[in-house]
Amino acid sequence: MSTPTSAQHPPGYPPTAPVATLAERRRVVFATVIGTTVEWYDFFIYAAAAGLVFNKIFFGPMGGQQALVLSFATVGVSFLFRPLGAFLAGHFGDRYGRRVVLVLTLILMGGATALIGVLPSYDQIGIAAPILLVLLRILQGTSAGGEWGGAVLMAVEHAPHDKRGLFGAGPQVGVPIGLLLASGVMALMALIAPGDAFLAWGWRVPFLLSVILIGIGYWVRRRVEESPVFTELAKRAEQTQMPIVALFKAHTPLVLIAALVFAGNNTVGYMTTGGYIQNYATDPDGPIGLGRSPVLWAVAGSAVTWLLSTLFAGWLSDYLGRRRTYLVGWILQLAGVFLLFPLVNTGDIWVLFAGLAILTIGLGFTYGPQAALYAELFPASIRFSGVSISYAIGAILGGAFAPTIAAALVGATGTTWSVTWYLAGMTLLGLVATLLLRDRSHIPLGPDHEAEQQISPIYGLSKA
Repeated sequence: MSTPTSAQHPPGYPPTAPVATLAERRRVVFATVIGTTVEWYDFFIYAAAAGLVFNKIFFGPMGGQQALVLSFATVGVSFLFRPLGAFLAGHFGDRYGRRVVLVLTLILMGGATALIGVLPSYDQIGIAAPILLVLLRILQGTSAGGEWGGAVLMAVEHAPHDKRGLFGAGPQVGVPIGLLLASGVMALMALIAPGDAFLAWGWRVPFLLSVILIGIGYWVRRRVEESPVFTELAKRAEQTQMPIVALFKAHTPLVLIAALVFAGNNTVGYMTTGGYIQNYATDPDGPIGLGRSPVLWAVAGSAVTWLLSTLFAGWLSDYLGRRRTYLVGWILQLAGVFLLFPLVNTGDIWVLFAGLAILTIGLGFTYGPQAALYAELFPASIRFSGVSISYAIGAILGGAFAPTIAAALVGATGTTWSVTWYLAGMTLLGLVATLLLRDRSHIPLGPDHEAEQQISPIYGLSKA
């Protein structure tokens, strides 16, 4: 890495600290996008299969709605283990670096996904099949809990101080790209292996493709430089010995508020990423009964609008500020929530796509700035722990059981308006959490400004 003069250094770094060149920064962003895409491709093909396949081949003996609820519950179970992954990744990421954690989480996620692709069905091995499925899903959840924090810190901590939102949107767009790939590959296999063939073997191919994606992601991530923030901390031997203890001792309210910000986005996002809309729209006994392949292509198309809005919101937050961008996003997301089911329930595939596309615009605005927002909330020495644990708790409060709750609400009330009000309530919760935080878009991230970073950004707990 090059060592520019002090005038070229971003705020918070001493003149002797290494600073990434433009080419190195681009390589880091590319690596985080590729790695995050692979991770979330693996995660989302499970969610899609839960609504389309697993309720039949792993939980079929339970029958009907109960099998569906149990299948969606396995999607949520993994979220309960995200904090474990976040605690482990946060500890080792703050102690030993961001890069090593990213490589390990990639291998863990990909290995678990590939094994699901060869897992025998309930008819073949009985109750052992759903048990093994849940165990592999737990490994996916553990990996996902550690992956995101490392990816966003690599991107944001390498970024110029006035482009953190844009650089931080890099790993964020890996999520909609992962959804696009997962839905696209599933839709393709639904065409290649329609009907019973899809249930017999077609669904397994997207899981087995994970092996190739792991190799690509591993190669890319091994080539990136360690975060300059961690490099400087290590040089000074200032890594915190027990970062998680230090985090909760000084910043517990901040962790909880940051978690609620993500929960407001994550709950709504998991209507598609958690497989609920796919199942609702394709259920032959449901009110719509659309074909599996067209719905999967509609979800894939909405992933494109999600990607574009996420990238745009990250860029916009560098000019408008994280907080203001989020507030615009919550309003757009709330509008999308109220339009979603009225449009989906028309039974027209193009109108369904329009409903999903409108929803993803708000989702992008409440997701694109998140990497930069989270990185700016926590001090350098415990940043990995703070970012990862806030994200994991938010995922549990938000998306973990959102598809299960949605299925149960429709079953109990007979109407999707119950789901709409649930999603609207979570959106408003995210908006309130955002209002509690000060904007720290230009705070220095380097270790020289640890004292400034330690001041709480929560209104009422710090000076203006």
